[in-house]
Amino acid sequence: MIRKNIIRSVLESTDGVSLEQGLAKHKKMASSPFLFFRGSAALMYHDLSNELIDIPKALYSLPLSNIVGDCHTGNFGFISEEGSHGDTLIFAPNDFDDACIGNVAWDLFRFTVSLYLSQVHCKNLQQVSDDLKFRQKPLATEQQTDLAARAFLTQYLQACDLSVKGELNNQSALTEFDKEHILHKRWQKGLQRMAGGAAFLTSSTLAKELELSSSPIRFKVNPQRFEVLNEEQKTDLIAQFSPYVDDTILDCVERLNAGTGSNNMRRYYLLVGPKVTDAQTLALNLCHIVEVKQQRAAAPLKKFSTLSSVNQLNPAHLTVNCQRKMQRRPDLVLDDALWQKSHWLIRSRHHARVGLDPEDFCLGKRAVHKNGFEQFAHSCGFTLALAHMRGDRRSTIFQQKVVEILPSHIDTLIVTAKHYAKQMEADQSLLAQMLNNHV
Repeated sequence: MIRKNIIRSVLESTDGVSLEQGLAKHKKMASSPFLFFRGSAALMYHDLSNELIDIPKALYSLPLSNIVGDCHTGNFGFISEEGSHGDTLIFAPNDFDDACIGNVAWDLFRFTVSLYLSQVHCKNLQQVSDDLKFRQKPLATEQQTDLAARAFLTQYLQACDLSVKGELNNQSALTEFDKEHILHKRWQKGLQRMAGGAAFLTSSTLAKELELSSSPIRFKVNPQRFEVLNEEQKTDLIAQFSPYVDDTILDCVERLNAGTGSNNMRRYYLLVGPKVTDAQTLALNLCHIVEVKQQRAAAPLKKFSTLSSVNQLNPAHLTVNCQRKMQRRPDLVLDDALWQKSHWLIRSRHHARVGLDPEDFCLGKRAVHKNGFEQFAHSCGFTLALAHMRGDRRSTIFQQKVVEILPSHIDTLIVTAKHYAKQMEADQSLLAQMLNNHV
């Protein structure tokens, strides 16, 4: 009963509604331990603040840095650098909504937990699937998940060590994957979606969201995805956010049901590009989508608000600052604004954004028989280290401390993460019970 009350209190405080109201986010979380974990970052920080998670104390002596905050497998993927304007595709953290100045051990722990929950998520999907081929796909074992967790942490450590030795720097990034790597196909898919790529007109963010055959081009009519704005709403939105974008706002809609952790936060999509009289002459590669998203305080700050004075910035401004620090080449459109008494984050929607679901690295022959799960975790550890390192571009003091302290605590982190993953399974079951009792 006590744990139910904790879950209820944290979720209702974070989302601003009671469980009885049937928020779509809560229903989504109740369907899977992995999705529960994705939507309940604040719960982990509640448990940390109440010492219900036994992260080795020595890890808190590592220098503070910019952290992802909600660090899990679903928040890594391929993005085009500089938002929609760059010509380089990299594998990196791709969500900074909960970024702040914090303890890097939180990111390391949270990601490790997510590896175990990704495996459970796939196991559960197979059990309920009607697709025989899907059910028969090889599934990563718990032992292989242990190996993936170790690969993630040891590669994070190795990246810091290479930086200390001068073999890696803040401009390093993961930009290529060979054919034997589990991320190779996703990398190729991302390259094809970039401006000028073979799939730009069919699979890029622009192609997916726009009605390209209309004149002028506009967002698709999709009631499940977009809410059409009336003329007064459009005029207000365009007037407010035109100064923040790099061209003309050609169309705008409200985006519905996006994300998991921020599923209940309002957001709008702006189609930005050159204004031309003849729509047929419009070069689509000159257009891009800008997201305007309502921002709330980063998940760690409810319980850990005094770690750094930087965290006193308004939520959107803090996200902008952290993202600019953690990315090698930040989005060219990345800003914050105060509108309708709320703070809003303004950022590019990358043409070539390619995410990963647990099924992409926990299921299949490549994942299970060719070390694909470990390869994925290895890549995440490497690129997370780079993001953390960029918090201090003047020295390698952070990296030196990681090399000194982390090695003797990897085993404990893994054991603690496995235990907390089990707690998340139990918590998801409790949430499902609470929602079902209400129904």
